[in-house]
Amino acid sequence: MSEKKKGLFQRFLDMIETTGNRLPHPVTLFAILSLVVLVASAIVAATGVSVEHPGNPGEMIEAKNLLSREGVQYIFTAMVDNFINFAPLGVVLASMLGIGLAERSGLISAALRGFVLSIPKPLITAGLVFAGIMSSLASDAGYVVLPPLGAVIFVALGRHPIAGIAAAFAGVSAGFSANLLLTSLDPMLAEMTISAAAIIDPAYADNMNVAMNYYFVIASVFLLTVVGALVTELIVEPRLGTYKGSVNKDDLTELSSLEKKGLRYSGLSLLLTVIAIALLVVPSNGLLRADDGGVISSPFMSSLVPIIMIMFFIPGLVYGKVTKEINNDTDMANKLSDTMASMGMFIVLAFTAGQFVSYFTESNLGLLIGVAGAEFLDSVKLGGIVLILLFILISGFINLFIGSASAKWAMMAPVFVPIMMQQGYSPELTQMAYRVADSTSNIISPLMPYFAMIIVIMQKYNKKMGIGTLISTMFPYTIFFTLGWIVMLVVWLLFGWDLGPGSPIRYMMN
Repeated sequence: MSEKKKGLFQRFLDMIETTGNRLPHPVTLFAILSLVVLVASAIVAATGVSVEHPGNPGEMIEAKNLLSREGVQYIFTAMVDNFINFAPLGVVLASMLGIGLAERSGLISAALRGFVLSIPKPLITAGLVFAGIMSSLASDAGYVVLPPLGAVIFVALGRHPIAGIAAAFAGVSAGFSANLLLTSLDPMLAEMTISAAAIIDPAYADNMNVAMNYYFVIASVFLLTVVGALVTELIVEPRLGTYKGSVNKDDLTELSSLEKKGLRYSGLSLLLTVIAIALLVVPSNGLLRADDGGVISSPFMSSLVPIIMIMFFIPGLVYGKVTKEINNDTDMANKLSDTMASMGMFIVLAFTAGQFVSYFTESNLGLLIGVAGAEFLDSVKLGGIVLILLFILISGFINLFIGSASAKWAMMAPVFVPIMMQQGYSPELTQMAYRVADSTSNIISPLMPYFAMIIVIMQKYNKKMGIGTLISTMFPYTIFFTLGWIVMLVVWLLFGWDLGPGSPIRYMMN
């Protein structure tokens, strides 16, 4: 198609694809950003700019020159610590031990397939979206299992298969930040948010927890399920029309008796695990309660990552044993090893991202930018809901070019969390606004890792499917998911409800 014949929207999509493809790999990007921070620290330090520390009135803060003698010594002596202490590294790897075993034993795939196949026909669309949202417990399984399964189910019901793929893809990817349970995303983002909050108020950061958005994301599941089903049935499916092709229904297989047995036993093991953990928390003298008997600031809230790991590990192990996927400790060790091998790129990313975050903090640039940004917002009187909406739009636009949620937040948190805190908004709210934007624009970004795979799946039913066709199909989900989530966030803001345990909307400087 010539450039003249392309519409404005198609040219916009081409621009996104071209620009995104020119960006360096996130590993390289963080290395470049680290060098930028080093140079910027020297330039800003030379200007002698200083600001009053927002958490300690009377204390003046200046930029530290990381290219000075002391700065160069810091770069070399702290390099390993910057990597090891990169906030999400440990929590992600630890939680993935449990989630990875549950995924590789086949538990998550079987649970998703069994759930979708058991749904009554009138609820199949909502059920497919819901299953996609819940699959963020192990996103890879959701992408691999649900879109092709959705296509086959829709054809079996006389509906358009691409609508089934779209509904599943919307749930898995655009609803990635919603769930009824804590997922690996919660501690991964939370640790970076806590580190960013510590730039302004270390005491406040010490009392934050990884479940800071939990109440909001639970409510989000029901909102997005309804919105996703309505968009599918009222917009996407009518636009696709009647499907006239044929399809192989072999993929629409019921769970085997062994898989059903594995699900029963793994479900029982999960129940027993939950009971065991509850016994450590529910009693007033529970071992994981705080010394004063509280729960919000307690060892329990500080132990959510290992609890997540255990609650996936035990059912995954039981399922694997019942289905003969895990016959001995060697099989288990191999599956855990495979999980860690799949995290190799994240570990490499953690090294360069860790340097960037540490340099940014050590140089005091985060404080300087935070104070300056807050003063600018004060001067233009841009606050309240408008400020939150602007941040969501900025985050969503960046997400079109950089797919990794952790990579983006590692860059954005040290800048935006302090700015929003200066405006009286909690780090928890800033993180939730980011999660809204990061999820909803996933499905229209050609740079999203599974974007190409979804095109291939759709091409089984429409050979002409391409990037523009997929984006035009998914765009209504992005619009209405974003609008729905924003409305709910505004309602939350107006009523002042906590976003999670001990996680307020507003931030008050101590």
